[in-house]
Amino acid sequence: MIKNSLNLCKFIKKSLSKNKAEEIIVIDLKEKTSIADFMIICTGTSNRHLVALSNYLNEDLKKLHLNMLNIEGQKGGDWIVVDIGDVIIHLFRSEVREYYNLEKMWALN
Repeated sequence: MIKNSLNLCKFIKKSLSKNKAEEIIVIDLKEKTSIADFMIICTGTSNRHLVALSNYLNEDLKKLHLNMLNIEGQKGGDWIVVDIGDVIIHLFRSEVREYYNLEKMWALN
């Protein structure tokens, strides 16, 4: 059982890592916004890899009896957003991640 959002982030990061996500970062949002406590950003190697990452993550979260609240972008596969309430996960293809640069927008504010 996961007791807080920081431990949930560690679990998600481990799940993404074991499924070959790259450049995984966790951004603490608690002092910046009320939309979530943390944001996790990672890169996948292809559209197919991103879709697979989101599916593996969904399976792992179900084992904790956590269901994704919302998932967007699986059809396109360039940028998939997984919203599980206290944590929002962004899965990007490299070029798309570089273009939107969410790390800079959220980490430096």
